[in-house]
Amino acid sequence: MPRRAREFPEEGEFVIATVKSIHNYGAFLTLDEYPGKEGFMHISEVAPTFVRNIRDYLKEGQKIVAKVIRVDPSKGHIDLSLKRVKQQERKAKLQEFKRGQKAENLLKIAAEKLGKDFDSAWREVWVPLEEEYGEVYAAFEDAAQNGIEVLKDIILDEWLPVLEEIITNYVEIPTVTIDAEFEITVATSNGVEVIREALIKARDRANEEEGIEVKFSYLGAPRYRIDITAPDYYKAEGVLEKIASEILNVIKQAGGEASLIRKEKKIRKIKRREA
Repeated sequence: MPRRAREFPEEGEFVIATVKSIHNYGAFLTLDEYPGKEGFMHISEVAPTFVRNIRDYLKEGQKIVAKVIRVDPSKGHIDLSLKRVKQQERKAKLQEFKRGQKAENLLKIAAEKLGKDFDSAWREVWVPLEEEYGEVYAAFEDAAQNGIEVLKDIILDEWLPVLEEIITNYVEIPTVTIDAEFEITVATSNGVEVIREALIKARDRANEEEGIEVKFSYLGAPRYRIDITAPDYYKAEGVLEKIASEILNVIKQAGGEASLIRKEKKIRKIKRREA
């Protein structure tokens, strides 16, 4: 079970909690990511409408995503809310929790290879990476994308070779794919050749950049589709701007017309083996 480096959660944080006991006035929950810590959820924080029977919403042993609304470390008090968690926030937290579980499993493999227990791995790797990146799996993704050297000054050197091997084999590299369409017309006898050369030139130049993949496809005159895959959305957008500018200039010089039609971005990942 992934645990946080901090002793207490922060106000406004979303946490994974397990219902421990239910009472007429509220419920007590254990915080899965903060061992030994419990939170209290008043009945008024269970649902946005009047709650007649709290057991209609909560069951002992049930795991939920809750929002931390108050924290008093001096007294050990943590107040939680269920009604203040939106569906999108719940999904995001569950995804974050799954990423934490993946990171924990990978770190356990690394610790075993080095002959260390997980407590040592947690102190020497988990804590510094969480403090630097906010979550450990994000650090692993950075290393998968940019090389293990990005972790060199954060964790002990003895962890780097074994983590590099594990990250290479198991960590997914996130990428963003955006697509758009061009409408291109060149009313000359060699118009088709001009368009083809413009698209190929733009594609090849973009593909020269590291981590960038550009594909064109013909949708039927005068429409052409472009798919750009990049490490992040901003880089993909930058490549699209360059390509569009080059295509528009070439077509304009040939006496033709071209326009860019934007589409939605898509997120995908390069799959690795399961840990």
